[in-house]
Formats: sequence, structure tokens, C-alpha cells
Amino acid sequence: MSVFVPGHITGFFTIENHEVSLKNGSLGVGFLLSKGVRTTISPADELTIEVNQADDTVINEVLGILEIETDFKITQDIQLPVGAGFGTSAASALSLSLALNEFLDLGYSQELCGQIAHKAEVNLSAGLGDVIAQTGHGLVLRTQPGAPGIGEIESFEHDVYIAWKTFGPINTAEVIQDSHHKKVISDVGFKYLELFEENPSLENFLEYSKKFADETNLMSDEVRNLVDYFNSRDDILGSSMAMLGNTVFAFAYNEDAFKNLDVEDLHIDKLNNIGIVYD
Repeated sequence: MSVFVPGHITGFFTIENHEVSLKNGSLGVGFLLSKGVRTTISPADELTIEVNQADDTVINEVLGILEIETDFKITQDIQLPVGAGFGTSAASALSLSLALNEFLDLGYSQELCGQIAHKAEVNLSAGLGDVIAQTGHGLVLRTQPGAPGIGEIESFEHDVYIAWKTFGPINTAEVIQDSHHKKVISDVGFKYLELFEENPSLENFLEYSKKFADETNLMSDEVRNLVDYFNSRDDILGSSMAMLGNTVFAFAYNEDAFKNLDVEDLHIDKLNNIGIVYD
């Protein structure tokens, strides 16, 4: 049994803490990529875990929440950089909980599987809003914080290409747990969230993402330089920083806008208007 969950990049957000982990989360806007995390569960004589990137921390957290002791093999193909703002830990947790539900015939709803994944994310301080966003498709607006079934989202489809380049990871926990960062992020994020909800266009998403990155002062010099370069080009719709990662993203209607750029290690993707896939 295999389940694919797309990667998710946030452009701007607010931190919405709550003492109940399933209500702990964020508001904001992000988008889904065509690459993500694929989890495959297969029969085995003992519990075996194979992950092509990262360690098995997220996997063990989900297994602990589910209190599963059955023997099987878990294989995870993480197709995006870890810790760089792509929501890979959330995609890992969600694809695992969904795949286990199918393989073991647990009878859980997709919402409940999402809540298990969200709890794992919150427990590990790995993220706040990626799981619920990854249940959507395209451009995703998070209108209520929390896990699937508690939080709320709206999805918007667009036919658009995405380019991204990462310069490495950011420690998400250090940012989302720091009181100063939390206040600045939430104040600025709420301002642009209100504006986006009035007119949820792709152009506004890109504009507000860039302003959010500027006003929160989260961009490194190397990220800022590349964002400015992308935004100087007429054939690119806009660019900003992935929250939270030392990563740049840019949008264009034509793939050729990214093909002849003098940017090393630039990856070209397409907005994922499908979402979760069961194989």
C-alpha cells in the first residue's frame, strides 16, 4: 500500500497556539508541489524502516501515537529537501498514517489520520499548519487553525509553474517557539491574511508573501538576493521565501521563464492541483 502526500510551501502565516494540540496550528497561505513524500507499507517478519532522507523520528512518533506493534516494512521516499520549508515532516507523518490505515484496515477516516499526523508534527515542534494544507490542492488558504476536521482550508487551482532553490535548513522550532518571532510573524501575517481573504488571487499571494518576508526580516542575504533577481524579471510573476526554510520560490505561467536562468541547482515544478494520491 502506497500513499503520496505533496510537499507544501507557506508564503505567509500567523502562529495560533492552543493548549490542545489538535487546535494548535496556524493561519496562512501556501501551495502544493508535485513532489512530496511517498510511504509504502509491505508485509515483513519484523518491523523494518527505510527512509531515503532524514531519520525515523517522525515515523516513530506516528507509530507511538497509534500504539501499533504489528510487523511490516515502512519505506519512505522523501522527494524534497528536509528542514528547508517544504513540509516534509508533515508529508511523512500524513502519508504514513494514511498508508497504515489502509494496510492494517484500521477503518479511520482521512480526517482522523490527519489528526494523528498533526499531533505528531506538534509534538515534535516540526510545524503547525502543513498537515491540513496537504489535504487540499493547488493554492491553499488556511482559514481556521488546527488539525484536519478542526481547522479549515480553501483551495484554489492555478495552471502555473514553480521554481525553487534551497540554501539549506532553518530550525523551525527555534522560530515558532521564540516569543519575539511569534509576535512579529503573527502581527504581520494577520495583516496580509485579511487582505488576501478579500481578494485571493495568485498575484496577491506572491505580493503579500514578499512583503511578509521583508517585514518579518526572516530572509538571509542569499535568499534575498535571489528573490530580488527573480522579481526583477518581467516573465516571472513573483518570488519570495519559503516559510520556514532557507529556500526561494518563484512562479511563472511559462516554464521557459526558468529554463535559461543562470541559477545553479534550480528546480522546476508545477502547482499540484490534485493533492493526495493512493496507489
